[in-house]
Amino acid sequence: MSAIHRLAATIETRKGADPETSWTAKLLAKGPEKCAEKFGEESVEAIIEAVKGDREKLASEAADVLFHLLVMCAARDVSLADIEAELERREGVSGIAEKAARG
Repeated sequence: MSAIHRLAATIETRKGADPETSWTAKLLAKGPEKCAEKFGEESVEAIIEAVKGDREKLASEAADVLFHLLVMCAARDVSLADIEAELERREGVSGIAEKAARG
């Protein structure tokens, strides 16, 4: 099992955890909107590091983005498996064609 799959599984188990003992449970308890806000903050931090060009800091911020993306999705009951299924559906489809199909 990959690190991202282990992370997604851990996030899923934190849904019912005590917000006083788990950062993930605390985020989830605040609701989907707060999870989305936190994802946005982390995304901006990753963008800043991408512009600066520091590979190590970008990798760290990208890990934060992935974590908060999975938390945000979990808050709306969208699993990593759901995301992977969508990626598989798009595999082999031109990005231009896929974007045009979305309208």
